[in-house]
Amino acid sequence: MNAVATLIAPRTAILEETAVQTARAALTALGADAGMPDWLAPGTACDLPFGNLAPEQAEAAIRHALGGAGAPLDIIAQPAATRRKRLLVADMESTIIEQEMLDELGDYVGLKDHIAAITARAMNGEIDFKEAVRERVALLKGLKESVIDEVWQRATLMPGAAQLVGTMRANGTVCVLVSGGFRCFTGRVRTWIGFDDDRGNDLEVADGEMTGKVVEPILDKDSKLQALLAYAGEHRVPMAETMAVGDGANDLPMLLAAGLGVAFHAKAVVAAEARARIDHGDLTALLFAQGYRATEFTG
Repeated sequence: MNAVATLIAPRTAILEETAVQTARAALTALGADAGMPDWLAPGTACDLPFGNLAPEQAEAAIRHALGGAGAPLDIIAQPAATRRKRLLVADMESTIIEQEMLDELGDYVGLKDHIAAITARAMNGEIDFKEAVRERVALLKGLKESVIDEVWQRATLMPGAAQLVGTMRANGTVCVLVSGGFRCFTGRVRTWIGFDDDRGNDLEVADGEMTGKVVEPILDKDSKLQALLAYAGEHRVPMAETMAVGDGANDLPMLLAAGLGVAFHAKAVVAAEARARIDHGDLTALLFAQGYRATEFTG
């Protein structure tokens, strides 16, 4: 068996044995050699090893077979040999943390909804990311730098984020945070859950106030891709053994380049193009996708 399909239920649902058997039958119907189910977490995640079928075909067949039955599930099919990753590059906002911090800063100038609307258009790929950053930051001109500390108190981790980073690092994986957001936040998230490094943009500040400008150059989708390639090269990790995760259009190039690029609760344009997607579960789904058992989780 040279490939594996992983079925993952969200915390609010149960992965039934009948769903696993339906998925296995869908593989054998296409002529695949399907092995016995291997439960990574009872009622939550299960591996189905298989051979003689492309992962893309297997995933499509399982999705079709389970499309109208039971609870929503996440399904990732991939080659078995390289499923355990040695490099993780993660987006921050709406991925590792639940907030968009620039939107939260906008609350302090009474423009949260306006700024959030620009953010949404940028994440959907409707407008240029760099220009969207400049436009939103310009609206913060005159805001006290001390507000950053207050806004930081709003940050909450995405469920499963600590386990994802903690477990992967405990197993020797390099974990990096690469964000189109700001280093005044990425540095704090890095320390919070133990990323090895972080990259982000910088707000320009003068005399304790935001100037309404971003320090150039702005980290964008191309920068995220280059960061993935640079970290992989620095740590001598083949691209097949890299994982990237994000939700927005500015994440897509790195998701497409990574060995496993995961669109996490992503915008429609991203979910449609990414190699893998998690629509229902939390970030521990990325551990199950690598074959980690729930008993191995840490963090």
